[in-house]
Amino acid sequence: MFEPKGIIVAMLTPMFPDETINEKELRNQVNRFVNSGIHGLFCLGTNGEFYGLSYEEKLRVIEVVIDENKGRLPVYAGTGCITTKETIGLTRKAKEMGADAVSIVCPYYAASDQKMLYNHFRDIALAVDIPIILYNIPPRTGVNLGVETVKKLSEIDNIVGIKDSSGNFDNILKYIEATPEDFSVLSGNDSLILWNLLAGGKGGIAGCANIVPRELVAIYEKFITGDLEGAKKAQVSIRPIREVFKMGNPNSIIKRATELMGYEVGPCRAPFNIDDSKIDAALKVVLSKFEKQ
Repeated sequence: MFEPKGIIVAMLTPMFPDETINEKELRNQVNRFVNSGIHGLFCLGTNGEFYGLSYEEKLRVIEVVIDENKGRLPVYAGTGCITTKETIGLTRKAKEMGADAVSIVCPYYAASDQKMLYNHFRDIALAVDIPIILYNIPPRTGVNLGVETVKKLSEIDNIVGIKDSSGNFDNILKYIEATPEDFSVLSGNDSLILWNLLAGGKGGIAGCANIVPRELVAIYEKFITGDLEGAKKAQVSIRPIREVFKMGNPNSIIKRATELMGYEVGPCRAPFNIDDSKIDAALKVVLSKFEKQ
């Protein structure tokens, strides 16, 4: 059975100033992450700006990542759309293209209840033949995937895990307690990765890994070797970066920080691009403590 674990980078989608996709830099980022020791590549998540890409662009991002990866790491593709039908279509295409697993976010914009959410994920899982990671991010979708709903969904063979970006550690604990041991609960909040591991979770899908991948990898690697002090030191090291997130949209700040680290990932698509000298100044102070990696 496919087991999502370790530090999976929530990859940015590099863009040129005109907002077209920079495929050369996307390939560069794939190799950078492989060389950093990252345990998996997740394209088309929130940090990948899936919400701002066309269907054709999504397919191209998946294609480029899989092609450049050359089977070295598991590739996770974000295929969540608002409707069940559209999500099934994109998920099938990702499987066809060679993705190892998909991440599916809760439907957004239109209100949904737990019954709707269960039916949505169940119907997708029954219609496709690929491991699925549920993606709970209530601040962006307006709905929290309930513990009982996740418990029932975990009984479906190809639903193998969940990424929780609620920021609520109690929510993570409840998911871990309610699901089988082979069901992977992953932290979507980078500050909670070590605590998730200590509680029985399997790792994290990390946006900050775009900036300092080795620090994120160290959290997991030191944890599994029993070096808890080393893991804690690595976990604490990323806190100053996350403190800057309070100054704006976190995903835009991650992309700007990665650019300031010397990688041509470009801007986010408008209106989420940032041009703020105060944010740049704060990032430069924080990033000066890290080597380019």
